[in-house]
Amino acid sequence: MSNDPVPRTLYAAQRQSEILREAIERGRVDVATLSDRLGVTPETVRRDLTVLEQHGLVRRVHGGALPVTPGEREPSILDRLQRGETEKTRIAQRAVEELPSHGTILLDSGSTTMALAKLLPAGLDLGVVTNSVAIAAILANRQDLHLHLLGGTVREVTGAAVGSWALNALADTRVDVAFLGTNGFSVERGLTTPDLAEADVKRAMVACARRPIVLAESLKAGRSQFQRFARLEEMAMLITDQGLDDETVEELERQGIEVARA
Repeated sequence: MSNDPVPRTLYAAQRQSEILREAIERGRVDVATLSDRLGVTPETVRRDLTVLEQHGLVRRVHGGALPVTPGEREPSILDRLQRGETEKTRIAQRAVEELPSHGTILLDSGSTTMALAKLLPAGLDLGVVTNSVAIAAILANRQDLHLHLLGGTVREVTGAAVGSWALNALADTRVDVAFLGTNGFSVERGLTTPDLAEADVKRAMVACARRPIVLAESLKAGRSQFQRFARLEEMAMLITDQGLDDETVEELERQGIEVARA
């Protein structure tokens, strides 16, 4: 971010993206400087820093914040469950509207897809495929669902089964709707994740779905991780929260993906 004041009013997600970019470029940001350059009150900047910290992107220090190093940036599934709970629930509630009336769905590993698993209505009579140990535990006793757990090596940080077992199973699988998580999404790079093995499995999930849908909080907009697993045009829909600004929605929809803000 340049030293000049930002000459426009930013939405919260845009402002937080600017703050994160400067933190990464400079190694530190302070509240007073950000307040002047963004044209908002110090209290607004502190709230933005709190949101970024809750998502594991910065670490608060006296008077400002430090960026989280790349090695620290992928939070565990337990950490994710404690962050943005309201947004995840709203996204999951909206995702329920996209459930097919019959057939099979796929639930990718992740905190937002886990929120969807908890909200699946009774009496669905659907097949459910997942690579998430946690989601399988949530749904294991559901008599109205036909649960299929993908095998493989389980990643400790996400609880996702990855590797050749999962990939071989997905190659012979076809589902009606796949609900996927992502660590970042952008017009330039599409959907990205920091881990190679998870990227491979997510890529296979997209390929096996008649209708792939990504569930992601607006704070992930503009973020780009190590590995791309899907281009925007490969996805049928993005379900996010109200924090995603109109301009970004228009840019995404020009790429051929439907956007719903919960």
